[in-house]
Amino acid sequence: MNRALFLLVIGLGGAAILVALGVWQVQRLAWKEGVIATIDARILDAPVALPETPDPDEDAYLPVAVTGKMTGETLRVLVSQKDLGAGYRLITALELRDRRVLLDRGFIVTGNAGFTTPVGEVTVTGNLQWPQETDSYTPEPDINNNIWFARDVQAMADLLGTEPVMVVARTVSEDDPAISPFPVDTSRIPNDHLQYAITWFSLAAIWLAMSLLFLRRRRAPKSES
Repeated sequence: MNRALFLLVIGLGGAAILVALGVWQVQRLAWKEGVIATIDARILDAPVALPETPDPDEDAYLPVAVTGKMTGETLRVLVSQKDLGAGYRLITALELRDRRVLLDRGFIVTGNAGFTTPVGEVTVTGNLQWPQETDSYTPEPDINNNIWFARDVQAMADLLGTEPVMVVARTVSEDDPAISPFPVDTSRIPNDHLQYAITWFSLAAIWLAMSLLFLRRRRAPKSES
């Protein structure tokens, strides 16, 4: 095999690999869009009763309706909202007839002087969620000042003495008007496959163009001195 043919094979082979990676990302994009559409549909389904033993995999995003009393034991999770600025998610213990679960009541801005807790029973419609917000870089919660930096269902349940089950409120029959519901949605599910596909296809075009340019230069007759 002469040098020109070898370079042609390398150029076409490299471009083919990059195009294949781009096609794979397009397929992943279609798969991820299907997953997100399925989750969106489930989030807005008619609410059901809270399962006896919710499963983090099977019951993720399950719409539920529960009635109980907020105990007032509330943890604050530092977050920000695009239009409202910095604030806290409020995670409160909710006592049902024979069990205690976590209730994500929603968002309150940091400048608010405080919030109240309903005294009587409330009915909450929302979705079950076990958010994966912690990693090795997440700071430990400041227990003394009641500031958390991520929702950690198990750790919060241990501290408040509830089941490791969180209901993220969509509506609450009675609550402090300063608290805005922060319902479950799919906006935070990563879906970067289109950008990845464009990157691979662009690299394939560049690889092929540079290979052809190199071949053209190799084949060009050398000028006589």
